[in-house]
Amino acid sequence: MENQSSGLLDKVKNAASAILGGRRFTSAVILAGGSGTRVGAAQTKQMITLCGLPLIVHTLLAFEKSEYIDEIVVVAKKEEIECYDAFRTEYGLTKLTKVVPGGATRQQSAKNGFDAISEKADYAAIHDGARALITPAQIKEVVLSAYAHGAAIAASRATDTVKYAEGGRIAETLDRAHIWLAQTPQVFRDEIYRAAAYTAEQNGFEGTDDASLVEAIGIGVQLVDCGAENFKVTVASDLRRAEILLSERGEQT
Repeated sequence: MENQSSGLLDKVKNAASAILGGRRFTSAVILAGGSGTRVGAAQTKQMITLCGLPLIVHTLLAFEKSEYIDEIVVVAKKEEIECYDAFRTEYGLTKLTKVVPGGATRQQSAKNGFDAISEKADYAAIHDGARALITPAQIKEVVLSAYAHGAAIAASRATDTVKYAEGGRIAETLDRAHIWLAQTPQVFRDEIYRAAAYTAEQNGFEGTDDASLVEAIGIGVQLVDCGAENFKVTVASDLRRAEILLSERGEQT
């Protein structure tokens, strides 16, 4: 009950911030440079068909439908860049403004995408293209939280008992009430992410996600519970799970 009350209070605060502060120009950076290696597919995972659409199109449509996203920049594999011109026309992706090639690492790819967003952007929402079950409602909540706090990420609460290990042995049992699993989108005020990305580049710091770059410069990041369904498609079983959930939502052609 306490968690539910806290979540409701956060939503009220976020909504109030948006109303009082007004809408901000928010750009989405979609990272779509993955491979199909762990999925076991002959094609890249973002191009695998789920419920009649390429996986990446499900992701793009969620951001297209979000009233809090003003533009979409895709970071793609060089050989797939041309595919997005067809997607733009076929699926009505009116917010898709640019498609740029990725870098050698995820962090470099995110920076490539961020560098390509509009000069009008106040906020950037960075999202893994393989998280195809994200919804416009979830995007809204994370963006509103970023409006209120400057930085916010989608996440889910840990439900299993969490062990900290050293040398293959349990060293400590962590309190799962304080454990969250990071997801995307991760949304940041433009100047916050710019400072974090360039500081990381200058210092040679490689973070495990974009929030870790922001944490490294001493800025707090708000967590928004988006549940376990906002998972990243990584292995073959994830594809089957995603297709079942998308079918249940009626997201088919």
